[in-house]
Amino acid sequence: MNDEFDYELTPDQWEALKNLRNTAARPPRINRFAIAALIALGLVVMNGDVPVITSRGRKVLVRGSSCLLLDLAA
Repeated sequence: MNDEFDYELTPDQWEALKNLRNTAARPPRINRFAIAALIALGLVVMNGDVPVITSRGRKVLVRGSSCLLLDLAA
């Protein structure tokens, strides 16, 4: 296993990351503290005043999605 994309994100951070994957359907409000934490991890960058998911953020989201499903099944 590669631990490069394993992150212990809070539920708010996961939700923010999931909401940023589709830029056309961006929700009107995203938790700014979650966004700040994701920026610190390098998973999100700011493009002007709009948060944008990075390629690393997409990889974490894809990898973490299966982990989240396993947690739900347990």
